[in-house]
Amino acid sequence: MEAVAKLRNYPTSPRRMRLLADEIRGMAAEKALALLEHHPQHSSTPLYKLLKSAVNNWEQKNEGKSAADANLVVKTIFVDGARTLKRMLPAPQGRAYRLRKRSNHVTIIVDAKN
Repeated sequence: MEAVAKLRNYPTSPRRMRLLADEIRGMAAEKALALLEHHPQHSSTPLYKLLKSAVNNWEQKNEGKSAADANLVVKTIFVDGARTLKRMLPAPQGRAYRLRKRSNHVTIIVDAKN
């Protein structure tokens, strides 16, 4: 039985988060946790916590089974764009540049390997 965890409105651009999400897609959960724990990219910390939450959700759904014995796999992970805060920056000659502060939603689904 699969388990889901979602991260909403995280203030990082979706493109940056997708780079990390692509690395752990299809990977064993334990290996993915180890990779994210030591990854230098800023977005690895919330992804690590989200994956840990998904593993714990799986353990709650399947009482009596441990995640380590079940060989959990990151079955699905996807990153969607969320709200964009629009700000203005001063520019030369009285103009203004638009600054878009992007954020994203992440969804992880973990399941036991069959």
